[in-house]
Amino acid sequence: MNEEPLPHRHDRSAAKSHLLAKLSRYKSLVVRHWWIVLLGPCLGLLFMFISSRFSTLSYVSSGRMIVSMKLNISEASVYAEEMSSFLGTQAALMQSGPVLNRAYNRVLAQHPGVAAKPVSIKVSVQPKTSIFLLQGTGLEPQFTQHYLQACMEEYINLKKEMRSQTSDTTVAGLTEEVLRLEKELRSGDQELTDFQSSNSVVVLQEQGNSAGSYLAALNQRLATLKSEYNLLQSLTLDQNLERQPQLAGSLPAGSDPNANSSAAGQRTDADYAKAKQDIMVLKSELKELSQFLKHKHPKIIALNEDIARRERLLEIFRQQSAEELESRKQSLALQIQNTERDVKESEVKNLEISRKSAEYQRLKAGSQRIQALYDRLLLTMQTLDVNKEVSPESVTIMEKASVAVPDKTKSSKGSLLGILAGLGLSILVLLVLNRLDDTMNSFTELEQLFDEPVLGQIPKDRPARKGQEIGLLEPDDQRHAFVEAYRNLRSSLLFMTESGNRPKTLLLTSSVPDDGKSLTAANFAITLASSGSRVLLVDADLRKGALHHHFGLEAGPGLTEALAHGKPWEGVVHATRHKNLFFLPRGALTHKSSEFFIGEVTKKFLQETAAKYDYVVVDTAPVMAADDVTSLAPSIDAVLFVIRAEHTSARIARAALDLLYHRQVRVLGLILNSVSPSSTDSYYYHKYRDYYHSYPAANAGQKPESRKSPQG
Repeated sequence: MNEEPLPHRHDRSAAKSHLLAKLSRYKSLVVRHWWIVLLGPCLGLLFMFISSRFSTLSYVSSGRMIVSMKLNISEASVYAEEMSSFLGTQAALMQSGPVLNRAYNRVLAQHPGVAAKPVSIKVSVQPKTSIFLLQGTGLEPQFTQHYLQACMEEYINLKKEMRSQTSDTTVAGLTEEVLRLEKELRSGDQELTDFQSSNSVVVLQEQGNSAGSYLAALNQRLATLKSEYNLLQSLTLDQNLERQPQLAGSLPAGSDPNANSSAAGQRTDADYAKAKQDIMVLKSELKELSQFLKHKHPKIIALNEDIARRERLLEIFRQQSAEELESRKQSLALQIQNTERDVKESEVKNLEISRKSAEYQRLKAGSQRIQALYDRLLLTMQTLDVNKEVSPESVTIMEKASVAVPDKTKSSKGSLLGILAGLGLSILVLLVLNRLDDTMNSFTELEQLFDEPVLGQIPKDRPARKGQEIGLLEPDDQRHAFVEAYRNLRSSLLFMTESGNRPKTLLLTSSVPDDGKSLTAANFAITLASSGSRVLLVDADLRKGALHHHFGLEAGPGLTEALAHGKPWEGVVHATRHKNLFFLPRGALTHKSSEFFIGEVTKKFLQETAAKYDYVVVDTAPVMAADDVTSLAPSIDAVLFVIRAEHTSARIARAALDLLYHRQVRVLGLILNSVSPSSTDSYYYHKYRDYYHSYPAANAGQKPESRKSPQG
């Protein structure tokens, strides 16, 4: 089976995972900093509101014009301008400089008491109509209204002037060009006529076709002759003699170019073949008689004489055949020479015919080009004449300029612009925060930043009541996703190494406080114990350990007394409510824990506990908070490093891992803690919530139990 597409599918799957992880990170960023997304548009709206208060109020006046395209054109005349182009031209003309300048001067002359302020004119065409909507926006309401009205009236006046003052210079120039083209057209027609008078186009085409066919036939004949000549040159005399009877029988009549000249040669070849055959028969007969008769027997002598006579005759035939073969070669060479001469003559004739045909096509194309240009100029002159015939009444004012009112659209557009600008600023701030934030939100991001294997993902859990701590795992715990995540972590430990090299002492730590390492260590120990293994959970955070609160026990005496005062550790180990799980509290608080961990007493303690229990799970202080971990970890079989999603800095976590590697510590893998269930690549245990309630109770009134795998 061909499995080449698998890497491509893996690449596509990895790319999709990275994309989903990035989208999930942006989603988490928006959820955590939602106030930035809301604050940006609000600030933008506030800024535009304040700026509008200090800006000058503008006024808007509107009017309508209708352009009726009534054309009085003569019969057979063509008007080439399209409707859309015509309307666009008129809209541009209404806003042109001549119209605006004349309107401005008109308002100043008719209304000298009105203050002149800048006015902007906007022209639009209503869909599927020839109605123009004109809108003037200015700072002075009366001047804006008068200016817009003057623009409409001056546009009408300009149209009248343009219709009445068609450029005579343009018409004269077009007329002169038409006359020049007319002369060129007559000259081209005369050249074409002269050419046709001396050369019949029909005959020229027929000659071209026949000459081409004749030339092709000559080339084919020349190729046949050369092939025959080369074959005769390459074959020996005997091969040619044997070939001739076969060739004569296989070729159709008339196909051999030397058929008439080599008839005698074919007869000689036939006699040669018959003589050769007779000699073979006589030699065979002589061989048979030699077995019974003596060498000087008359029959033997007669046969030898007959064979010798026929061999002399055969030699004569060979000489004649050689002469005839040479004659055929010379004849073929002469035919090849004559055919090559005919080919050259035919090629010259073909070139002459092609030259005349090209000359005719050139004259014809030039005449057609001049004719097309001549027709186009005539059409342009007709279009200019049509423009003269447009009635002045085709452009009218439909609605006069209205009283200018305050522009309310400016404030709404400003508000929308402020909201969009604020939203863009919020997105920019979020992108900057995302660049500065090096915390990990998902399994995919963790894999991208760290080379260590990820042993498991612990979902985010919330306490039953506000202010309470998250509880430990219970035998009938209903937090199914929570339980399954720790079972998956346990399986990763049990099956990632070979049986003989499986670590027995495990240390759980993190880079900084509040990563959830203590709760993770306790629940991990409970999960190991539930599989039947004897597990000792040790609180080795002698500075701030609080694991005893989760089990309802006192802090001391504990590990501090066992390491500092030589108290037997067996006496301070407590059994818990969880089967096979035993707990050793921290004991009294001390700041000399680093000195205890590097001593021989700690190594002895670890050896004794590893011999008595299947697993020893040690909880310690964070790596970056104290030197305890880097002092204790080299004596431990393996370290599990806890990273809290959306909390732990990748830079700090990398630095903590480097500190462990500098002490030659074996880091077994990473644990991603407090993963959001909505993460793109989190486990989907919560999807099977009803699965745990689907087992029938063994007896009435009993709670259903979860089905366990061989490893719990």
